[in-house]
Amino acid sequence: MVVAVDHSATFRQEVADLLTQLEAALLDLVDRPDDRDLVDTAFRALHTLKGSGAMFGFDALAAFTHDLESAFDLVRNGRLAVSGELVNLTLAAMDHIRVLVEAPDAADRVRGDALLAAFRDITGSAAQSQGEGTVPQGVTPDSIGAAGAPAPQAGGDLATFRIRFRPGREVMRFGTNPLRLLDELRGLGQCTVTAITDDLPPLKEMDPTACYLAWDILLTTGHSRATIEDVFIFIDDQSDIQIDVLLGQTQEGAGTKRVGEILLERGDIAPEVLDETLKKQSRLGDLLVREGRVSPDRVQSALVEQRHLQEAVQVRQAPVTTAGIRVPAERLDELMDQVGELVIAHARLTQAAVAGGDDMVLKAVAEEIGRLASGLRDTTMGIRMLPIGTLFSKFRRVVHDLSNELGKSVELTMSGEETELDKTVIDSLNDPLVHLIRNAIDHGIEDAAARDARGKPPGGSIHLSAMHSGAQVLVAITDDGGGLDRAAIRAKAEEKGLVTAGQDLADADLLALVFRPGFSTTRVVTGISGRGVGMDVVKRSIDSLRGSIDIASTPGQGTVITCRLPLTLAIIDGLLVRVGGSRYVIPLSVIEECVELTREQDQRSDGRSFLNIRDVIVPFLRLRDLFSAGGSAEDYQKVVVVAAGDERVGLVVDQVIGQYQTVIKSLSKLHRDVREFSGATILGDGTVALILDVPHLIQFAQAREMARKAV
Repeated sequence: MVVAVDHSATFRQEVADLLTQLEAALLDLVDRPDDRDLVDTAFRALHTLKGSGAMFGFDALAAFTHDLESAFDLVRNGRLAVSGELVNLTLAAMDHIRVLVEAPDAADRVRGDALLAAFRDITGSAAQSQGEGTVPQGVTPDSIGAAGAPAPQAGGDLATFRIRFRPGREVMRFGTNPLRLLDELRGLGQCTVTAITDDLPPLKEMDPTACYLAWDILLTTGHSRATIEDVFIFIDDQSDIQIDVLLGQTQEGAGTKRVGEILLERGDIAPEVLDETLKKQSRLGDLLVREGRVSPDRVQSALVEQRHLQEAVQVRQAPVTTAGIRVPAERLDELMDQVGELVIAHARLTQAAVAGGDDMVLKAVAEEIGRLASGLRDTTMGIRMLPIGTLFSKFRRVVHDLSNELGKSVELTMSGEETELDKTVIDSLNDPLVHLIRNAIDHGIEDAAARDARGKPPGGSIHLSAMHSGAQVLVAITDDGGGLDRAAIRAKAEEKGLVTAGQDLADADLLALVFRPGFSTTRVVTGISGRGVGMDVVKRSIDSLRGSIDIASTPGQGTVITCRLPLTLAIIDGLLVRVGGSRYVIPLSVIEECVELTREQDQRSDGRSFLNIRDVIVPFLRLRDLFSAGGSAEDYQKVVVVAAGDERVGLVVDQVIGQYQTVIKSLSKLHRDVREFSGATILGDGTVALILDVPHLIQFAQAREMARKAV
C-alpha cells in the first residue's frame, strides 16, 4: 500500500526560511554592496526557491524566480553592481513570491509581470554593457558546445574540476532526476561524463524507483566551485559528492599523470595492488580489469582524466551535517498541556503522600515523580524557547521600507538577540513592536533639517535590545529623536477631559496617557499614523501577556519604551498565600521579600497603609479588605513585598503557605473583564486558586482609594 504524503507544508516552511535568509542578505547588502558572501547567500536562496518550486509543482514560482536568479548571477560574475534599486526591487519581488506560495490563485499577474520587466531592464542593461549578442573575446563560434557554453580556451581564466557524483539510492523517489543535473553541469563549460555501473543489479532484482548509477565528471569552466555546488544543492545531504580542483586558474601544466597514479589518488585501488600489477609488465588498465581488481568503467574514467589533465590539485571539503528536525507548534502546545496536567497530578500525589502519614514508600515515589515532572517541564519549556533575534530580524525590513517612504535615513541596531522567550510570547510580541517602531520613525525621529538644527547627524537610529531580569525579559525600543512633547500631551489630555487644567501629574503618569484609546497629538492623519489607534493596542497586547510597559523620554534626545515580559505563559513558579478562607498565587517573579506584620504594628499605622522596612517607607494593600474576606485577621499577618514598575508595594495576607509550581488556566469568558486576576490554577486537593495580576491589582486599589476620597 502506497501512502501519499503531502509535502506542501514542508515546502512552505522551507520557503519561509529561504525568504528570511534572502531578506537578511539584501538588507545587509545596502551597507556592504561588495560583500561576496552576501551575494552568494542571496543567489543560493533564489536558486533553491526556483528548484524547489519546480520540484513541488509551483511552476509559476519557479518561472518568476528565474529572472531574479539571473540578475544575481550577473552580480556574482561582476557584470552587475548591487544598487538600491536592485535591493528594493528584490524585496518587492519577495512579497510577490510569498503570495505565489501561500495563495497562487490570488497572485496579481500584472504586478508580477511589471516586476519581471523591471528585472529584465536591469539585466538587459548589464548584458549590453558587456556586449550582448557577441561572442566573448578569445572564443570562436565553432567552439560553442551543444549546451551553449564556450569550450575552454588555452590561456583563458578557467579551472578544471573532477566531480565524483554518487547519488543516494532514494533520490529519484524524492523527485530528482540526476540526468538533469548532468545537463546543468554541461551548461557550465566543457564537460566529459563517464557512467559508473558497479552497483547495477540484475534486471530481475532492480527497483525501478532506485538510482544505481554513479558518474565521474570532468568540467573545465570559468565558474567557481560554489556554482558547481549549487547544482547539487537539493541532494547534497542524500548523496556522496566530491569536487576536486585538478587544474586551477593560476597553475601551470606539469606533465600528464599515469593511469595508475590517477586510480591510486582517487582511491579506486590500493598501493599494494598497483605494485603487484606493475610487476607483470603489461598495460596496467588491461591487467587490472582482467584480474577483477577494478571495473572497466573506472579504468575508462581514469583514462579520460589522463587525457584531459596535466596536473591535479585536490581540494576536499568536509560535508556539513545537521541534527535538527521540524516540529509543528501545535504538537509543542499539546506537549506543554500534558506536562501541565502532570504537574497538577503530582501536586495531588504530594497531597496524598502528606495525608498518608508515615508511608515512606509513597513519599519517596511522590518525590521521584516530582523530580521527573520538574525535569520534563524544564525540557519542554526549553524546546518552546526561541531567541528573540528571530523576531528582531523581521523589523529590518520594516525600518528599511518605512524610512524610504518617509524620506528619512534610519539605522536599526540590535543587542541581546540571543535572549530566549517562549514562542507564544514572541508570536504575540510582533504587532506591538511593529507599532512602536513605526511610531518611533514617524513621530520620534526628526527629518534631516530638524536634526541638523539640533546638532544631530542627519541619519536617525533605533536600537532594539533584550535582556533577562529575573524571571522576566526586558525588551526596549530606543530612538534618538526629539522625545515626547509633554505640553502637547497635556493639552490633548485636557481637551479630551482626561485631566483637569492645572492638575498635578507625575511625569510617568503624564507619559502613560499616550496609551489611552484614541489619544494622538498628531494633527495630520496619514497612512502611517494620526488616528489614535496603535499605542492603546500595544498596551492591551502587553497586558494580555501579563507584562507591563514603561516610557522614559528626554526632550530633544529621544525616547526609551521598555516592555517587561514573562519568560513563558504556560507554567510559572508562584507563592501560594491564604487570605481568609481562600488561597491565591502571587507570581514569584515580582516578589522581592516577605516580612511580618503584627497586630501591634498594624494598629500603630493609625489607619495609614505604610510600613517602614529598613528605613524605607513601603505602602501596602490589605488584600482582606480588597477581597472582602470574612472573619477576623490573623494576629501575625504577612506582607509580601512586590515590585510594581519602579516602586515597591506590600500585599498583606493571612498566611504564606509556600512556593508552588503553577499551571496557568485561563478564566472563563464570563470573567474576561476581571483584570485583577491573570488566571487560575488547580491545587493538589482539587480546589482552585486565583493568580494575582499585581499591576492591575494595584491600579484597582488606587482607583478604589481615589473613589473613596472623592465621596
